[in-house]
Amino acid sequence: MTIHLEYRGQEAHLLIDRADKRNAMNMAMWQAMPALLDEAQANSKARVLILRSAQGGAFSAGADIRELLANKDDADWRAANQNAINAVQHKLARLSMPTLAFVEGDCIGAGCGLALACDMRIGTQRARFGITPAKLGLVYPLHDVKLLVDLVGPGQARRMLFTGSLLDCDEALSIGLIELIATDPDPMIAALLVASPHAIRENKRMVRKVLDGQVAEDDETAQMFARAFTLPDFAEGTAAFVDKRKPDFGD
Repeated sequence: MTIHLEYRGQEAHLLIDRADKRNAMNMAMWQAMPALLDEAQANSKARVLILRSAQGGAFSAGADIRELLANKDDADWRAANQNAINAVQHKLARLSMPTLAFVEGDCIGAGCGLALACDMRIGTQRARFGITPAKLGLVYPLHDVKLLVDLVGPGQARRMLFTGSLLDCDEALSIGLIELIATDPDPMIAALLVASPHAIRENKRMVRKVLDGQVAEDDETAQMFARAFTLPDFAEGTAAFVDKRKPDFGD
């Protein structure tokens, strides 16, 4: 399996496992991902999804260029491939559970798109980031461009898209492409697992609404805010605060 799930307690690890091709993404991998994302989301024990390389090294060198060249004259294949990519990116960006990309090496092109679709990104000192379609005469998908612009702003997005330059982890951090530089994702995972699952899920929905263009409160968002006061997570969280202990929100 070139992409697969592993569960470690409350963690779902989605592993890109094609090291001989620097984890380049082919159509079969794109087509397999939606079912894996659905499986992780349906697992009642899983509280966080971590997207990473199975063997360290490159997170993903991007699309499988040899496969693209072999099918460049097949319009049906190209459309199916783009549909598969779009389906993954849309689902990953809107998964109800928190998602974290852990990048240990190169994160390029379509691989960078996968990291963009996660809620947060952690890079090691060896991580490099780039969006290189301009070097191949290609165009980056609109959904992925929006994810990029939302993170780094239009100016930095243009620089990355127009030049295809590779950014080291320090520069990626400085422009907001990643949130942390760390040798492993465990501290962030631990922080996510301590927090209220309901609060994370609903705050994630709120952020998505803002990113999708909502700027004013409506009945749905008002109810999301008000309902939290009636739920067990609020009772446990406030009790823990008063008792000066860590909250226990259950599995």
